[in-house]
Amino acid sequence: MTKVITRWEPMRDFVTLRDAMDRLFEESYVQPSWTALARRPGEADNTWRLPVDIYTTSEEVVIVAAVPGIKPEDVEITFESDTLTIRGEFPGALENVEYVVRERRHGSFVRTVSFNVPVNADGIEAT
Repeated sequence: MTKVITRWEPMRDFVTLRDAMDRLFEESYVQPSWTALARRPGEADNTWRLPVDIYTTSEEVVIVAAVPGIKPEDVEITFESDTLTIRGEFPGALENVEYVVRERRHGSFVRTVSFNVPVNADGIEAT
């Protein structure tokens, strides 16, 4: 009886696992729910948590949010009790279309930002 000695490569199994996971996601008919990753507990299932960048200058706080395809008049911005809220809705799916890949967001979005500094509500503007 002959025994074969092979070199053990611990990373080989990890690469195999990675490849298997990649195939699982590529071949799956069920797409991961990115919506769930973008929500916070307590938010509605169909509401996106709008990603923002916030920075300050010597005179103002600036909030930058990308809402492609949304008209400025369709974005609702409110300020109440030191909390700014940005709301809107990304357009839904096209009718009579069967998507092969659909990666763009759709549905409602909301983002609230609380301030721990005084804010002049009359000075709030959107551009």
